[in-house]
Amino acid sequence: MSPASPPNPPGFDPGSATNTDASDPALEPAAPACVMSFNASDPCGAGGMAGDVATIAAMGAHVLPVITGIVMRDTAEVFDHHPLDPDVVVEQARTILEDVTVAGWKVGFLGSAETVGAVAEVLSDYTELPLVSYLPNLSWLDEDQAQPYLDAFRDLILPATEVLVGNHKTLTDFLLPDWDSERPPSARELAVAAGEHGTRYVLVTGVMLAPKGAEQFIDNVLASPQGALTGEKFERFDAGFVGAGDTLAAALAALLASGTELQAAVGEALAFLDQSLDAGYRPGMGNIVPDRFFWALPPGEEGEDDAGAGALTDEGPEEDPRSKGAPRRVH
Repeated sequence: MSPASPPNPPGFDPGSATNTDASDPALEPAAPACVMSFNASDPCGAGGMAGDVATIAAMGAHVLPVITGIVMRDTAEVFDHHPLDPDVVVEQARTILEDVTVAGWKVGFLGSAETVGAVAEVLSDYTELPLVSYLPNLSWLDEDQAQPYLDAFRDLILPATEVLVGNHKTLTDFLLPDWDSERPPSARELAVAAGEHGTRYVLVTGVMLAPKGAEQFIDNVLASPQGALTGEKFERFDAGFVGAGDTLAAALAALLASGTELQAAVGEALAFLDQSLDAGYRPGMGNIVPDRFFWALPPGEEGEDDAGAGALTDEGPEEDPRSKGAPRRVH
């Protein structure tokens, strides 16, 4: 018996997959949208460049991976990192930019303040393209490394950013470090702070809501300085994920590069993340890794050994607890 054909990935158009004469370049199918990602290599495969490659491919786009450094980590924690020379990072990007037309950008962890400046210089030549920037939890970095990095990110990356993605606490510490109110800042207030540096929108994840009965809920909100635009509320579950933030940002970057309208792209990216977490698995002794190819599971296997079941704990911006698949979705 012939094996069953795999299901189509999200956003895939079967009509575009036609047979062509490979000898005639004019009949070649059009290339998918190309997204250049600047991110560090993650040897556990959960986030970083490995996560971006898997996510952008699963969304039907083509990734152009520019490595910014190596993060020494496993599925439980980060131990160290080794940034690449900024000139090497720029050479990677410039080399492929002379060959391939880019439709969008994704910025993850850039490794050092010097590399932030080098990447910002590349981005400054393509200001018409959408940039999705993800700010991970950098509490593992030494203060003498973290502060210069965050200052450079604020001054050089935020002005070019269409959508800044991050966990509520991480964005609060970054954008509103002197916040002293008893209530946490709203997504709009974070967007106002980001907007002062040129960022148009923020996608804030892991916003804690007041308990309802014995359960807690979190919100994920896209906001501009004028107010909240869209979002989803989900139950909070006790399980740790790694790579969630990179997955969400990369999915959004791929959708925007493909021409999807912003609010629709945010909804689709959140849905993709939710299903990736719901199908997630634990490859080691640490946290659960999102399965970005949940849609490729053979019939009958989908939902088995659901690693996403149970409660999600927020251990940082890349372990955001969000799940909206029935019966856990909150309307």
